[in-house]
Amino acid sequence: MLSRTAAVLIMIDFQGNLARAMVDKENLFDNNVKLIRGFRALDLPMMITEQTPKKLGPTIQQIAQELGSLKPIAKETFSCWANPSFHDQLESLTRRHVVLTGIESHVCVYQTALDLMQNGYSVHLVTDAVSSRTPENREVGIHAVKSAGAHITSTEMVLFELLRTAADPKSREIFKIVK
Repeated sequence: MLSRTAAVLIMIDFQGNLARAMVDKENLFDNNVKLIRGFRALDLPMMITEQTPKKLGPTIQQIAQELGSLKPIAKETFSCWANPSFHDQLESLTRRHVVLTGIESHVCVYQTALDLMQNGYSVHLVTDAVSSRTPENREVGIHAVKSAGAHITSTEMVLFELLRTAADPKSREIFKIVK
């Protein structure tokens, strides 16, 4: 189960035309915004990456405007873990529960999830917050990550798991986010 003392949100490559080509993109973007708002409300760390931003462009405005001062980590590798800046930043957080979202589920999300699990991280794949350009590739990616040992979850499941109780002082904020 996710823990506030161990969780970090990692969002992969929500950029330009690639992001706009995703299956069910509106729900994808909306759920990532909910996660960002929830992690902010709970004061939990977040990381975001951009795949070759000079070619694919910056993070889409809908996501970027929620990030505040959080700066994306530029990468060329498909797996985020293979990028030294990403690796060092994640390791410095000393958190082992990765809440993973992003695009595309069968490429960067899949490769990152496998590398994270091979390096001792517990990966929680948020299935309503990942996508690919085709429904088939989205499903293949999710299935492959699950088969490799990741926890399969959803946006609301993550937020309520982190909240744990309606008596929590942050519960009102989380309830407003998920509505």
